[in-house]
Amino acid sequence: MTQKPVRLSALVVTHNEEDRIVACLEKLTFADQLVVVLDKCTDKTKTLAAKFNPVFVEGSWDIEGDRRNAGLAACEGEWILEVDADEHATPEMAADVMEVVASSTADRHQVPIYNYIGDRFVQYGWGASFGTSSRPGLFRKGTKVWGQQRLHPSLTWTGAEGAPIAHGLIHYVDKDVDDMLKRLLSYSRARAADLVESGNIGSLANNIRRFFSRFFKCYVARKGYKEGAMGLLIALCAGLYPVLSYLRARLILEAQAKK
Repeated sequence: MTQKPVRLSALVVTHNEEDRIVACLEKLTFADQLVVVLDKCTDKTKTLAAKFNPVFVEGSWDIEGDRRNAGLAACEGEWILEVDADEHATPEMAADVMEVVASSTADRHQVPIYNYIGDRFVQYGWGASFGTSSRPGLFRKGTKVWGQQRLHPSLTWTGAEGAPIAHGLIHYVDKDVDDMLKRLLSYSRARAADLVESGNIGSLANNIRRFFSRFFKCYVARKGYKEGAMGLLIALCAGLYPVLSYLRARLILEAQAKK
């Protein structure tokens, strides 16, 4: 019997996601193949995901780009839908994705992201490396390569971009304000390590300028003001991210110099 071709692979990269993996995967069963990357998982993520019969890729990566590229390599589909464990596909989105797979002549498509903080949908103000309202998450295999960074790795693309799909992913980005602030600390810690490794951490003056430009981008240009206090907090976090990353990197280098 001829095996049915794999047209669509859904890829989920995880690290100890036992509380979220089932809700994520059960909404991706429209894909021909599920691929789950287990990065340093010590909880029940694999056991819970196993009932969906995914392809597992297990390992221990310090570089986000490396673990994501490992997942892409395991995907067999002509098309790949990349989803995080805190994101849920909707039936409407699934229909859009299958239409692209069946008829698109492009190589990638933007997927809308609907961000929630707790139960609150936050539409405005995302950007500047602290959140996004859209990303090219649906693409042909072989057209996307992640870069060598711990956080927000760079992307190398080949091929042409098509029209965005109409419906997107529901993203439970933070549980509450405390969770958002913890994310800011985590992001700046990883970015600081990348800066130290690069040998060029930048300057305080430049990063202060970036604070204001990122704050303006999120709060004004992307209309974060419409979200009230929440929009102001998101803009502040987006602006503080490069400043905190720089200061962390500078302190690391100062400590190393004293040894």
